[in-house]
Amino acid sequence: MAKLNRRDFLKTGSAAAAAAFAGTPGLAYSQVVGSSGPFDDYRALVCVFLFGGNDSFNMLVPRSAAEHAVYARSRQNLAIDRDSLLPVDPLSGGGSVQYGLHPAMGSTQLLFEQEAAAFVANVGPLIAPTGRDDVFNGSALLPPQLFSHNDQQDQWQSLKGDAQSKTGWAGRMADLIRTGVSSQRMATNASLFGNNLMQSADETVAYVMGPTGPLEFLGFSDTPGEAGYEQRQVFERILGARYDSVYERAFAEVQRRALASADVVSAAIQSSAVAGLFPNPPASQLETQLRTVARLIAARDELQMRRQVFFVAAGGFDSHDNQNEVQPGLLADVSESIAAFYRATVDLGVAGKVTTFTQSDFGRTLTSNGDGTDHAWGGNQLVVGGAVRGRDIYGDYPLLEIGGAEDVGGGRMIPGLSADQYAATLAKWFGIADVDLAVVAPNLANFPVRDLGFLQG
Repeated sequence: MAKLNRRDFLKTGSAAAAAAFAGTPGLAYSQVVGSSGPFDDYRALVCVFLFGGNDSFNMLVPRSAAEHAVYARSRQNLAIDRDSLLPVDPLSGGGSVQYGLHPAMGSTQLLFEQEAAAFVANVGPLIAPTGRDDVFNGSALLPPQLFSHNDQQDQWQSLKGDAQSKTGWAGRMADLIRTGVSSQRMATNASLFGNNLMQSADETVAYVMGPTGPLEFLGFSDTPGEAGYEQRQVFERILGARYDSVYERAFAEVQRRALASADVVSAAIQSSAVAGLFPNPPASQLETQLRTVARLIAARDELQMRRQVFFVAAGGFDSHDNQNEVQPGLLADVSESIAAFYRATVDLGVAGKVTTFTQSDFGRTLTSNGDGTDHAWGGNQLVVGGAVRGRDIYGDYPLLEIGGAEDVGGGRMIPGLSADQYAATLAKWFGIADVDLAVVAPNLANFPVRDLGFLQG
């Protein structure tokens, strides 16, 4: 093993410290009381965030002749040929409208037919129900900075509306259930794609790891006689020393937690028997992340887990250019990666206990800019799992007409459902008490429906 110089040593320690979490047993669970929990079962939410703004009106498309003709006029050179769409037939019918999926999403079509997948139509950040006239006459209360990447990513992840918020909705869930999961050996929130606002909290800290697992301290060993053993012993003595400064003590505590958590989680991942679930090498970073999530779920008993929220992500969805060339590969990756992960949960016997769902910055304009699309508002999201009331579309799929009832310009569709309703439905299934849903989704009271119904149990 290569020796570390001082700069590398400090850099390694800092990287591992970023993976530290407040879930170390006995550290601070008693500091906050939530009304949700305790739990005697296991449930996990897996957020697949599609950075850049997924053109989801080319993911789920009207297939009936009249509606497809309107869609084709609006989408121009970006329209998918009606005969190329993969048919899906929702259990609730949908009246005279038929639907199809992008031809690259065959794995999702199969999950839909198996009733393991559903779509939530035209959902996005809202503070209150909003109509086209409200937007044009200035009476609508709108989330600030619509169509901005960073701002709308924050809206989806925090549900902050027009208020300031340093916490995300998954972080607030973790705070609420903290006393109910006090025996967990790993944080409730775990990210495999860096820090994110969704899992930020007041009391708990998300565990951040790499796509294949924890960020380990390089140059350390637990085995006497091996290279790195003495380095670890020295480092632990440094961390255990007495420090006068509160900052020094806090930094030492973060380092101790980082070291302990990397040991515990790495050992659990290595011991979990999931190798046979993935016979082929991963095809993408997204699939790599979801494989690691499967390994962590397989180790749930060893880690004494009851509730977990995972954050994984893929980029490249900001399709201003070359959309017809790039989008098929992006959607195929999402479809196949999520389907492979779902099959792993079936083999692990936890399909009904794990729900995977997508989020993205925003939808895209229906109009073409010549080679792609621009930033818009509402869009469609995919939900997959054994607890999903699948083979259905939730919410009203809009008529994709330029200048239509939901268009506020250029084919930017006003959401018919709010991100608060979407998150609250997931939170309720996760085990958050009804009285606490307003903490998770602050604008929920402004909407008549609190539970969109796409999850059971």
